[in-house]
Amino acid sequence: MEQKVILELMTEEEFGVYRARSVVEYAEDKVKAGSWTEEEALKLSEETYRKYLPDGIHSKEQYLYTVREGKGGANIGSVWLDVSDKPTGVRAFLYDIIIEEAYQGKGFGQATMRALDETARLLGAVTIGLHVFGHNQTALHVYQKAGYAITDYTMAKKL
Repeated sequence: MEQKVILELMTEEEFGVYRARSVVEYAEDKVKAGSWTEEEALKLSEETYRKYLPDGIHSKEQYLYTVREGKGGANIGSVWLDVSDKPTGVRAFLYDIIIEEAYQGKGFGQATMRALDETARLLGAVTIGLHVFGHNQTALHVYQKAGYAITDYTMAKKL
């Protein structure tokens, strides 16, 4: 059975919870990727969120959504989407997607990706992109299944 989700604009309260969690998770991912040290990660993550979301849910060209299991349903995740005009046309970029653990592996990730595509189209986007950390194979699988193709690679090895 195909899952149905809706994306609702976050409230201030939902944003506070989302931001606190995401700053920590982004810092952890940057450490796992080898981009930041543990000592600097939280500070750098906080700076990144301040830079890209200076006005919280009211930040220009930034759309923050709560993912719901149908209209009025349970909060099953969060999405942060940037939609901005580029020389090649209006482009959406998925900065963050969270599907709560209890809903993972049940089709909600794919349903959220479909809802995200429709939302980006309604906002005028002609393309949508994203970044995935190399260590996040689960997310990579979800994105490829949703029709995303790898456009470039950044690689590293420890010496």
